[in-house]
Amino acid sequence: MATVPPDRPNVLSRGSYAEASRIATILRKETVGGMLLVAAALIALIWANSPASDGYFALRDFKIGYEPWHLELSLGAWASDGLLAVFFFLVGLELKRELVAGDLRDFRKAVIPVAAAVGGVVVPALIYVAINWGNDATIGGWAIPTATDIAFAVAVLAIVGSHLPSALRIFLLTLAVVDDLIAILIIAVFYTTDINVVALGLTLIPLALYTFLAQKYRRFFGLKPAAAWFILLPIGVVTWALLHASGIHATIAGVLLGFAIPVIRSKASGGPEAGPGLSEIFEHRFRPISAGFAVPVFAFFSAGVAIGGVDGFTSALMDPVTIGIIIALVAGKPIGILGTTWLVSKFTRARLDPSFRWVDLFGVGLLAGIGFTVSLLIAELSFGFGSLENDHAKVAILTASVLAALLATVVLRIRNRRYKQIEAEERVDADNDGTPDVYQGGGH
Repeated sequence: MATVPPDRPNVLSRGSYAEASRIATILRKETVGGMLLVAAALIALIWANSPASDGYFALRDFKIGYEPWHLELSLGAWASDGLLAVFFFLVGLELKRELVAGDLRDFRKAVIPVAAAVGGVVVPALIYVAINWGNDATIGGWAIPTATDIAFAVAVLAIVGSHLPSALRIFLLTLAVVDDLIAILIIAVFYTTDINVVALGLTLIPLALYTFLAQKYRRFFGLKPAAAWFILLPIGVVTWALLHASGIHATIAGVLLGFAIPVIRSKASGGPEAGPGLSEIFEHRFRPISAGFAVPVFAFFSAGVAIGGVDGFTSALMDPVTIGIIIALVAGKPIGILGTTWLVSKFTRARLDPSFRWVDLFGVGLLAGIGFTVSLLIAELSFGFGSLENDHAKVAILTASVLAALLATVVLRIRNRRYKQIEAEERVDADNDGTPDVYQGGGH
């Protein structure tokens, strides 16, 4: 019998203890954040459809800020432009961490999840465009169903008690990370119209200063938590304000600031083997702020839509915007992820890890169809705050996210017994050295 070449890649493989343990820590924090996100969205939806709905919309549209600096914004706009920049700062940290020291630095490991993520973006976009073809008023929302909300997805895993193995969790997080990168590029390229060149040029000054300080004094900022608040944060806020004034969506500033943070420890601090770098330290410090406050508040101000009862909901479901988003997220995401993974595995001769089945990837693909936070942001950028199309897009995003979560729950619960077996296998210490050889699965 022919043997499998040792360099033949796996579609899903169990990661190292260090990498999978780091991923598990991230997902545990995202689980709490995801539950807060869902709670905030439900509160907003109930309030917006209650007799006291005027109070919700008055609060969302209440303006505050300094007009001469173009910063007199509604609370809803502050949440999407300001608070969501914190979320994208964490995205920037995680992206750079994966590219410099994570699995994405290895082409052989990265090619399949990256390709799957691209497929999970392209197929939903094509489905939406096909359904809205010829309608100039709605076709601009093609990017809405391309996003994946990792916090919402792992909250679903926590609620259903799925013992999803570490390899599948890492695959899901990698999908979401690459998905976020693509979303960032889409926002920067397709949702930027008039650019203020002067403001954009001025943005480079505080950004360069921020980068220099973070790189030069990484040990100082790692040891002194208050230093980041009193030195780096003000410079970051100036960077954000100037980028906002330039016409580029201000959340991109969060990504740029995240990318400026060094991942690897300097030689003076002991090098990579001496412990986590500043990027990982900042990730631990600021993820609770993002997951526990920034994203739930954004969800609260963005998810509130007056549906108009059964008639209003039925009317919204007839809109091509709604139809396109729901089909693209619920069907397009898993088709794109599963189909692209299968195609790449054929071309690269990669094989599925013997512990898994293709239905497991299908379940992950359904989870990726939960496109909440970034989808809501792109809907606002596509159709404008308060427009009918934006309201229908919100209904579609909420409906699709619930449907995707329910379908993923069914698939993953069916496979949960097998996942428990894999989890038990992952606890085995094959060489009896007192530590797990692979990550102990993240069951709840």
